[in-house]
Amino acid sequence: MSTEALRPARNPAFTVITAGLLGGAGDITYAIVFHGLRGVAPERIFQSVASGVFGKASFQGGMATAAAGAALHFFISIVAAGVFYMAATRVRALVRYPVIFGPLFGLAMWLAMNFVIVPLSAARTPTFDDTFRVMTDIMSHVFLFGLPIALVTRAGLKD
Repeated sequence: MSTEALRPARNPAFTVITAGLLGGAGDITYAIVFHGLRGVAPERIFQSVASGVFGKASFQGGMATAAAGAALHFFISIVAAGVFYMAATRVRALVRYPVIFGPLFGLAMWLAMNFVIVPLSAARTPTFDDTFRVMTDIMSHVFLFGLPIALVTRAGLKD
């Protein structure tokens, strides 16, 4: 295995944005379906994301804070994809084995979001009392967020 860095096969911005949008879409689709089955409207899901910035007031902001939450969700996803992409240009294993490292990245993101980012934000502190929800949240980040980011990144880089 060569230690030479990988070179972009496509426009890096295109790869990062595509990876972030795909990973973000997978994760938010899970959230909308899972919580929708429990009677939560999609607007409230996005307001929950916005609560990281606006706190409790996000739930009073209607579609404006829902839109802000959607933008914030995809911004975070694209930044995360950028981090993975930059790491993958230096650590070849990340794209040689995307089925291993993508899910690990997704798990790392779940841990970072729930134990660092959200607790430091204006959002309500995460709770872990619903084991089924926690496990499905983790699986969403592993397979619907991390894996697509790794696979798109692999397609955007070449040896």
